[in-house]
Amino acid sequence: MKQTIYILTITIGLLSCNNQSKQVDKTIIANTHTKTSKVDNSKYYTQQDTILIATEIGDTLKYAKADFNNIVDKHTKFFEEYPDNPDQAYFNDNDKEEFGSEVGQDNYYVLYAYFLKQKNGVKEFAQQRQKLIDIYSNINSLFGHFEYGGTYFVHQSRRILGYVEYSIYLLPKTKDDISKTYDITKQKKLYIKSLRQLIEDESKIDFNTLGQEKIERTKKLNKIVDELDKLITDNFYLRRAQEFQYGHYEYY
Repeated sequence: MKQTIYILTITIGLLSCNNQSKQVDKTIIANTHTKTSKVDNSKYYTQQDTILIATEIGDTLKYAKADFNNIVDKHTKFFEEYPDNPDQAYFNDNDKEEFGSEVGQDNYYVLYAYFLKQKNGVKEFAQQRQKLIDIYSNINSLFGHFEYGGTYFVHQSRRILGYVEYSIYLLPKTKDDISKTYDITKQKKLYIKSLRQLIEDESKIDFNTLGQEKIERTKKLNKIVDELDKLITDNFYLRRAQEFQYGHYEYY
């Protein structure tokens, strides 16, 4: 009997210790999660009463100090070490109610670009940034003409800033980062040719303009492609142009 009581006492003691251990482990995990999930982004706060965010396309966002700093606190997607592309960032942002409208989403992409630009380097990549803006804007313009305009292309003209800044993030920063060093002349020629073929094919089914007006329209569209031909100067710009086009402009 004594032996049985002794065994039960040891068993209860071990279970009690085991439960305490689990509780301690859970507490440690919870505390660790609390500490790591809170990221201090206060360095991005503005000290100005009003902050103006001017963009390369001529738009300006205006925020009061409290509103801007609240955005910094709420939207950690803007400050991740390894950022998502702007579409993923917006989709996965769990606190984007204030950016829920189409215009609000535009503003989200502008802010995404603004903050990522600080990380990428504002002055260091100004030339590459402008070239990408021009490439993406021309592609957006080309497809906008095919569809005779529409709100999608208007919103894209602003969201382009986010796509561009993510491309700058992906840009090889040194020669050692470049693995594809071959000549892209033939690949680029095929890409440009595909755009001209697209213009020709779209023209065949376009009955909104006829005669001389269609001839002038076709010339205008080919001038956009001429500009793209000049802007795409290496493999990086070719790949980004193709990715942007194929990822955002599909019509059937």
